[in-house]
Amino acid sequence: MAEPLNGAPLIENGWFLEKNSQWPGQANALQVKEVLLHKKTKYQDLLVFASTNHGNVIVLDGVIQITERDEMSYQEMLAHLPMFSCDPKQVLIIGGGDGGVLREVVKHSCVEKVTWCEIDGDVVEAAKRFLPSVAKAVGDPKVELLVGDGVAFAENSKENCYDVIIVDSSDPVGPAEKLFFK
Repeated sequence: MAEPLNGAPLIENGWFLEKNSQWPGQANALQVKEVLLHKKTKYQDLLVFASTNHGNVIVLDGVIQITERDEMSYQEMLAHLPMFSCDPKQVLIIGGGDGGVLREVVKHSCVEKVTWCEIDGDVVEAAKRFLPSVAKAVGDPKVELLVGDGVAFAENSKENCYDVIIVDSSDPVGPAEKLFFK
């Protein structure tokens, strides 16, 4: 497995350039207005920056995870498709540290409880601080946030206790790798 990228050196001449082996022959670039946060968490490299045209951006291990400009297209599809398949009362979300899928799930009046298991609490805190419109449901009374390993949590949960399970993970490298491989 390749070593995770450090996001800060990917900023050159005022541009963040996402270019790595996961997407051969492709690169994405966003103009950086200001770096808001850069730190190594227990699990990954976390970079948050204000871009000139896409709002604030969260980058994990050198890979763009979310921009304020277009986050809703991802969050809404990931959340509402399974939520409209039934009238779920109990929902489990694994991952989704930015809180966007959570924001969409709690919009459903049928939901009584959401168990949200996110491995990296630093991502949740960064989203609350720098993307508050995305993370606005973090404090919802229906939500139980468990900072820890979502795979281990799901393996130890009793069967059939959730009506909907949504996995909002990053790419299958780093801490999310075990969500994809046995």
